[in-house]
Amino acid sequence: MRALGGALPPFTAGAHIDVHLPTGLSRSYSLLNAPEERHRYVIGVAREPDSRGGSRYLHESVLPGERLVISAPRNLFALDEAAAHSVLIAGGIGVTPMLSMAKRLDRLGKSWQLHYCCRTRSMAAFLDDIAAHGDRVDLRVDDEHAGFLDIAALIRSTADAHFYCCGPKPMLAAFNSAVAATGLPPARAHVEYFQPVDDGPPPGGFLIELARSGRVLTVPPGKSILETVQAAGIAATSSCEAGICGECQVTVLGGTPDHRDLVLSDAERAANTAMMICCSGAKSEKLVLDL
Repeated sequence: MRALGGALPPFTAGAHIDVHLPTGLSRSYSLLNAPEERHRYVIGVAREPDSRGGSRYLHESVLPGERLVISAPRNLFALDEAAAHSVLIAGGIGVTPMLSMAKRLDRLGKSWQLHYCCRTRSMAAFLDDIAAHGDRVDLRVDDEHAGFLDIAALIRSTADAHFYCCGPKPMLAAFNSAVAATGLPPARAHVEYFQPVDDGPPPGGFLIELARSGRVLTVPPGKSILETVQAAGIAATSSCEAGICGECQVTVLGGTPDHRDLVLSDAERAANTAMMICCSGAKSEKLVLDL
């Protein structure tokens, strides 16, 4: 809820907000409530055992009634409201954006189906909300089902549908493989990542020129552009630091980036006019950035 009252900025199904914690961390979380609700934003945060500080802080330190600083909503996983049918595929906490999509599709009177996969019922998120949708939901619990969801068969059996997938890395890899195997047009395949695909060290070993000041910095091996500019005392916004939220995007004025994010489309990557400085590097010896 807004501290000063009044309506919150509008959002669309699939959107997320950045939560800025007092520790200095910023993390992105999908909104799971109906977009028509302007009095509140609802998020779901899984408590991760290997948390980098975000989920741990929200679970252990935030008390009811405490105020947090957040960003306005942004959407990198937008719902195509004109689709005749929508298939939502989620794993674990990846169901959160799907809940907002389901509410929106219901509001529009659209056809949709949710396939929700989880290891055990005790680990499933928002089961009561999900169960309220009745037979539109296919709940697949690992210890109750033999085998995994056959995404390729699902795509082949559902003509002209749009498919949305959010979940852990193996599920997203299976989804992308199924899309390639079935020839599903890219415009009808939508993916949102909440974990980085590449866990390797940042690609360093090149120069960056900061166009606004003319400064030239060396990005050392094992360091990101984001870390380098922040160490030099230059303000640069960031959130996930994994190339999945888009918060650290900057304009590229020269050079060729080595794109390692999960935000930009293939066309945007080919244009080489923008990059995520938290994870991407350089194919050229120097990049010129609008910083």
